[in-house]
Amino acid sequence: MKVKETFIKDLVIIEPVIFGDERGYFFESYSKTKFEDLGIFIDFVQDNQSFSKKGTLRGLHYQNPPFAQTKLLSVTQGKIIDVAVDLRKDSSTYGKSFSVLLSAENKKQLLVPQGFAHGFSVISETASVIYKCDQFYNKASEGGIKFDDPSLNIDWGMDLKDAVVSQKDQVLPFIDNCNSLF
Repeated sequence: MKVKETFIKDLVIIEPVIFGDERGYFFESYSKTKFEDLGIFIDFVQDNQSFSKKGTLRGLHYQNPPFAQTKLLSVTQGKIIDVAVDLRKDSSTYGKSFSVLLSAENKKQLLVPQGFAHGFSVISETASVIYKCDQFYNKASEGGIKFDDPSLNIDWGMDLKDAVVSQKDQVLPFIDNCNSLF
């Protein structure tokens, strides 16, 4: 596995080593030992999976401490634009967003640490996303930021007027008014 740092501290892309031949391919999507060899010490406790149709936009979500989550995201089918927003008030990149194309083809993963809001848009006909979390979901700790916050200026890879967004995500506050405790 290879770690590629982003311009935001602690937000990294993981690129697995892929072994392919005429039968197909094989790779380790997660190995606690290999992650620790890379300096990543996370105890994942839950795996989640979502399936979405083209044009779906999910996010931007986070959980406040003490239930804040680190997430390791990958795509098993399709393509998404995966987005993380730094909510750590003491960070030099507070309020900055980072996006990356994750797909079944490129097999990249995004490690989103605690202190970030996260979301994604589906740019293929359908997409299946899996992600590991280091904390269990806690409804009372959830928060979010509206996907079209003008101060974030996120390129979701689609025309936002055509985006399929949940009612809950449509009424989230902008970053300046969110209830983040980071």
